[in-house]
Amino acid sequence: MTVLLVEDDASIAIVITAALEAEGFSVVRCDSIAERDRLLGEGNYSALVTDVMLTDGDGIETIGAVRHAAPNMPIIILSAQNTLDTAVRASDTGAFEYFPKPFDIDELARTVRQAVGSGAAREDMGEEAPVAGLPLVGRSAPMQAVYRMITRVLRNDLTVLVLGESGTGKELVAEAIHQLGHRKAGPFVAVNTAAIPAELIESELFGHEKGAFTGAVARHVGKFEQAEGGTLFLDEIGDMPMQAQTRLLRALQSGTIRRVGGRDEIRVDVRIVAATNRDLEPMIAAGTFREDLFYRLNVVPITLPPLRERADDIPALARHFLGLAAGEGLPRHVLADDAAALVARQPWRGNVRELRNFIYRLALLAREDVIDAATVAPLLAPASRGEAGSAETTLEGAVGQWLAVNDPPAGIIYDSALAAFERPLFITVLQRTGGNQLRAAQVLGINRNTLRKRLHELGIDPLDIVRPG
Repeated sequence: MTVLLVEDDASIAIVITAALEAEGFSVVRCDSIAERDRLLGEGNYSALVTDVMLTDGDGIETIGAVRHAAPNMPIIILSAQNTLDTAVRASDTGAFEYFPKPFDIDELARTVRQAVGSGAAREDMGEEAPVAGLPLVGRSAPMQAVYRMITRVLRNDLTVLVLGESGTGKELVAEAIHQLGHRKAGPFVAVNTAAIPAELIESELFGHEKGAFTGAVARHVGKFEQAEGGTLFLDEIGDMPMQAQTRLLRALQSGTIRRVGGRDEIRVDVRIVAATNRDLEPMIAAGTFREDLFYRLNVVPITLPPLRERADDIPALARHFLGLAAGEGLPRHVLADDAAALVARQPWRGNVRELRNFIYRLALLAREDVIDAATVAPLLAPASRGEAGSAETTLEGAVGQWLAVNDPPAGIIYDSALAAFERPLFITVLQRTGGNQLRAAQVLGINRNTLRKRLHELGIDPLDIVRPG
């Protein structure tokens, strides 16, 4: 079995060759598209491993010639251009796998073995042009894992569950799956299930007939029918009422819906992408989220990393948001390197949403075309001044900042704010009491059972608070 390796970096080629030979392959290596095509014309190969940027062109753009010469040969693509655009282009070629650099050499060798062993024909996905305006920005390793998962669901209708903290960009992942997938010609319908009153959520999702309830003066088409042929994005799925969860599960299982007050079963053709910033497994244990619905939604989980785990992406994101701000009529600016470094060192507890809001504020207030660290620092200072101020100022400032960053929908602000306040309060008191819940309840002035219930709902384990490390 012979693998054709197209790689113009000699050091990388040597490492890949050694790993493939250890798997029992013989390797023929070249460093250009022209040499690749010549070799394909002269012999048969079990697999092709190719870089994107080669000495004489783009390795992805010329995959069509490879398909013509060897239509059943599996292709593995390597690239140092670690963007969602590159991952999607690689997926559009029908490549067996895409590896952003740096990659695990052993994983590459195993993947080549799997590709050759599968014997599956590679179907030509066509030469569709890259999509402009891709919604996700970042080349960090955590985002590479996200990109690879996105590309794996573009050619199918598997249900996707997007997980991540508030403000990490879960809806952008849903939009990317829709825009880059085969349903892009259909509608993209987003619904925040936490923002809809419990008594109206079934009507919003499934629609209702005239006279179904007081105020139903006409037939209403729900979100499922509105998304026909496209994608339905169910945001904050963890906050959906239990009765609506049951109806949703039935719809997902049967592929049909029934309007509230209606008798007819209506078949719907939609792709479901759900998202939540909550840990659903403790909710399942507490009986507030259906286990069978969780497994129905969690077919393909995609976990978005918090911004603190992808700090290398912050300068690129900041410059991206400056460009968006200019496109929306704010003054155009350039972010200096020292300013980018300063921004990258901030905690950004509100994740990408908080960073975006800050950059827009910076674009509005900055007076110079080039924004340097001296311009950025004063805008970051209020937070540190709040920490040094009075308890009242700090608390008021924290509430205001929390509302600005999280922007909770109307109707759940109180519950969301209460949970956000309780978490650090309970953790601090438990730290002071060495994890003793009875003493903590006495300090707080609440019933011990109430404390235990809220700790469970908030996912706080007292043992983790006092456990070393």
